[in-house]
Amino acid sequence: MTETPEKLAKAALPACPICGRHATPEFKPFCTARCADVDLNRWLGGVYRVEVNDPEAEIETDFDPSPERLH
Repeated sequence: MTETPEKLAKAALPACPICGRHATPEFKPFCTARCADVDLNRWLGGVYRVEVNDPEAEIETDFDPSPERLH
């Protein structure tokens, strides 16, 4: 049984990180636009994040953007 170039190219691509199917070159590393959109939504929704326990790394929340304070 001989492998076609298309089958070899498909086998060389990694699995889609969202659903596990073979990735396609068009949407690499995903298999479809849907899986790419799912991944983007996870990024924007804060699902992918690194927890930090360093108090100095906390974001400053008392920022006052008023013009008087900027000068």
